[in-house]
Amino acid sequence: MQAWRVHTNGEPREVMRLEQTPDPEPAAGEVRLRVLAANVNFPDALLCRGQYQLRPPLPFTPGVEICGETEDGRRVIANPRLPFGGFAEHVTAEAAALLPAPESLDDAEAAALHIGYQTGWFGLHRRAHLEAGESLLVHAAAGGVGSAAVQLGKAAGATVIGVVGGAEKAAVAAGLGCDLVIDRRTEDVVARVKEFTGGRGVDVAYDPVGGAAYTQSAKSVAFEGRIVVVGFASGTVPTPALNHALVKNYSILGLHWGLYNTHDPVAVRVCHEELTKLAAQGALRPLVSERVPLEGAADAVQRVADGHSTGRIVVLPPLGGSR
Repeated sequence: MQAWRVHTNGEPREVMRLEQTPDPEPAAGEVRLRVLAANVNFPDALLCRGQYQLRPPLPFTPGVEICGETEDGRRVIANPRLPFGGFAEHVTAEAAALLPAPESLDDAEAAALHIGYQTGWFGLHRRAHLEAGESLLVHAAAGGVGSAAVQLGKAAGATVIGVVGGAEKAAVAAGLGCDLVIDRRTEDVVARVKEFTGGRGVDVAYDPVGGAAYTQSAKSVAFEGRIVVVGFASGTVPTPALNHALVKNYSILGLHWGLYNTHDPVAVRVCHEELTKLAAQGALRPLVSERVPLEGAADAVQRVADGHSTGRIVVLPPLGGSR
């Protein structure tokens, strides 16, 4: 089969190589899947750089979530078992963790439903307990993780403020339904939030960026507000001032979604059922901005790493694609 492999760590475009490799063999409790679509995630870039919390042995194939087909013809969503990641024609995955792909979504959309939307659902509902009528600030609102949080926030009945970088991404965030879009390149984020909320601030801030975005959240959060930390796409891990959290009376909540697979897999399945219902109702639809052939995977991962993408870029191996 064809698969992208990383033999040494570095920038994705430089270290990913498209090679002919044997099909992966399932271990006990696993199944082999034909890849229909593989979603590009920021962790794929971190894996290439050797900066992710999981470090598969070299060489490995990146690609942490797919829509695939079982040997008996079922369409499923899966997290491939590294080092045999999703940017390939076949993968292996744990049989017990397979989730049915929603009928309302095509292959590319189904591949993009999993990690970003599960992260958003757990972050907003399980950790922050977002309620209808509350306000939600989403950083990187036009990106893959941010766009999922925007849709989930709107589905929950929240007023959503999206922060983006540039006019093109501002248009994307507005199209997703943000009640207010702030261009961080030309506007003062904190001032605009305070103006929009009548000086109160936001109930929940959702931050996959870190760095300056976290600082803006801390300055914008309301009394008894919650800041959900889900990642550091900026490359800067913030150092929160806990005295500030104390005097303003807000909570800082960390979220590593992958831990739920280990500690509470039933909750992951319940979440997927809820996401499937929302997709069927039209409340959720992953923003797939590009569908690229397998040959374009390295370039796609690099563009996501560099922040030069909106929504999701999905890789379609031969014989995959929309159904």
